[in-house]
Amino acid sequence: MHDAPGVGLAAPQIGLSLQLAVIEDKPENIRDSAPEAIREREREAVPFHVIVNPRISLHAGSPVEFFEGCLSVAGFTALVSRAREVTVECLDHRGESKVIRASGWYARILQHEIDHLNGALYIDRMHPRTFMTNDNYNRHWKDKSIQQVRELTGLKR
Repeated sequence: MHDAPGVGLAAPQIGLSLQLAVIEDKPENIRDSAPEAIREREREAVPFHVIVNPRISLHAGSPVEFFEGCLSVAGFTALVSRAREVTVECLDHRGESKVIRASGWYARILQHEIDHLNGALYIDRMHPRTFMTNDNYNRHWKDKSIQQVRELTGLKR
């Protein structure tokens, strides 16, 4: 996860049939991001932690769309719609019950990793017209707003 760099890794991604994921979004992952991108994504550093046997509840409200990538589909990205806020009930690394209430980018990370535990990848949720290489994204799309991406790819609300 750290070498990739990534912000989460689920046990099934490394061939383990466990309901377990690790998550960490280090401050240095965010440091080079534009302030407006950080605000728009509601992105904050998340300390390293383990979630075991998670049960997720998506909060009502308008979903938010951002580009996601994945270590299981390395080198690609796509626009994915996800809940802005979630609650996760799980066990921590000590087997103690934990309730996580998350919003913004942290909520997205939790949804992404828990999807892995349920046999789904972001490509199962993506807007197919937005699937592209990271190189293409960085060259042509990275500085566009989500609204511009929707218009240029013909996505309807």
